[in-house]
Amino acid sequence: MKWHRKILIILCSVVVIIIVVNIGLKLWVNYQLPKIINRENDSAYLITYKNIDISLFKSKIIVSKVLVVPKYSLKSKLNKDGIYGRAKTIEIKNFDVSDVLFGDKIKARSIIIEHPIVIFYKEERKSNSRELLFGSFDKIISVSDVFLIKGDLKIIHAKSNQLILGVQNITAQLEGIFIDEKIVEDKIPLHFGDYALSCDSIRYHPNSFYNIKIAKIQASKSDLNIDKFEMIPIYSRREFVSKIDTEKDMYTLLCKSIKASKMKWGYFEEQFFFHSEALSLDEAAANIYRSKEPADDLSKKHLYNKLLRDLKFDLKIDTLKISNSIIEYEEEKSFELGAGKLTFNRFNLLATSICSGFKKHKLPEIKIKVNCRFMNASPLNVDWRFNVMDKSDNFNISGKLTNFDTASMAPFYKSHINVTTEGIMDEVSFNFAGNDKAVSGEFAVKYDDLKFTIYKKNDRKKKNKLLTFVSRIFIKKDTNGKIKGAQVELERIPEKSFYNFLWRSVAEGLKKILV
Repeated sequence: MKWHRKILIILCSVVVIIIVVNIGLKLWVNYQLPKIINRENDSAYLITYKNIDISLFKSKIIVSKVLVVPKYSLKSKLNKDGIYGRAKTIEIKNFDVSDVLFGDKIKARSIIIEHPIVIFYKEERKSNSRELLFGSFDKIISVSDVFLIKGDLKIIHAKSNQLILGVQNITAQLEGIFIDEKIVEDKIPLHFGDYALSCDSIRYHPNSFYNIKIAKIQASKSDLNIDKFEMIPIYSRREFVSKIDTEKDMYTLLCKSIKASKMKWGYFEEQFFFHSEALSLDEAAANIYRSKEPADDLSKKHLYNKLLRDLKFDLKIDTLKISNSIIEYEEEKSFELGAGKLTFNRFNLLATSICSGFKKHKLPEIKIKVNCRFMNASPLNVDWRFNVMDKSDNFNISGKLTNFDTASMAPFYKSHINVTTEGIMDEVSFNFAGNDKAVSGEFAVKYDDLKFTIYKKNDRKKKNKLLTFVSRIFIKKDTNGKIKGAQVELERIPEKSFYNFLWRSVAEGLKKILV
């Protein structure tokens, strides 16, 4: 026999042996995998599938039409609590054959889950589904990277069947994953190195008063982009008022885009933290509505120093920017009289060094600059600063309003104090220093041809001619082309907000100059 024929026979034999071994290994892996996936009692979830395709040469496993349900849900139809899922395919890449053959866990480089649909039925009681899910995941497979492709997620209240959270088209990439028995008990039940996430059509029901909608989210370890954020009241204004015992603001918030850059967030020693170099909101629209029909809320309203000082987590935002926005405040004494509205158009805000006082001893001042068009007409500029760690809650706020037509305030004044005004405020300025107890400072104004019209209490369409005549005698019509100033000193009403405090301070200055 010639030497080349011997080599050919040897090669053929090797190939046959490899094929036989591959077939044998494949059969054994097919037998072993179901045992790993559904080991008796070890996994909290039952996993079924239509087909498993194994390629030992490529170190790849493809599982098709996967279904996951909690085992306890099979025993009782009344207990829906838990996570239910299905996926078109699950592809496991670069798996270790020896661990499948001789071990009790699949170890691989990555797992790709295509078109997963996950529904989490949540009970009112605190659920341990998170620990069950991630604990079971770690018992079945150990991977470094996870890829989700076009998945959907729903969180549903098990008893009422009401949607709490719905997210569509989730595409995610988690790299450097690590899970162990200790980590599963953490606030975030897995550790990872880097991640990328995108999803759209987010719907969230945070409480009984509001729904939140988001068109799209894109996130990485350092950056977050949110498109078309909406927080919409569930009830009409009348319905909202009927459901509250004391005065409470009703919010409608819209924002074209929200961006956070160079973020760091997570848990350190069981405490949550969020840091970002810049947070920006573009084309936001906020409507704040308050009815005066419910009883007053007599709880103390703390200033922002204390609110941030007492925040229970580590917050740090180097720069906050709000641009091209609008803020509306509406206050209504009764539905019959209608709401008076204040608007701040073309609203732009720049704030620096926003921090919580959590585990801090010293912080820089928070500095806030605002420029906008008050009542969509008059330029308003405000500078405001305070220090979170100042336990006296000291603050300084100054501002300047120019070319203000007082007639634009008529709807607000008439619904609240039965008064309308005419005339131009050429300039209004203030510089106040205050704290949790009182405020003092300078107020100045320059105005021309100012007139007040007072209406009857019982019929707001009719003028009170006597009081209108008296007001025009005692209220100075103009400042003779000069800026007139006054010193303001005012005690704070603890049950009222900071903005009420500021508004009363401005009104006190006006009263001293006008009368």
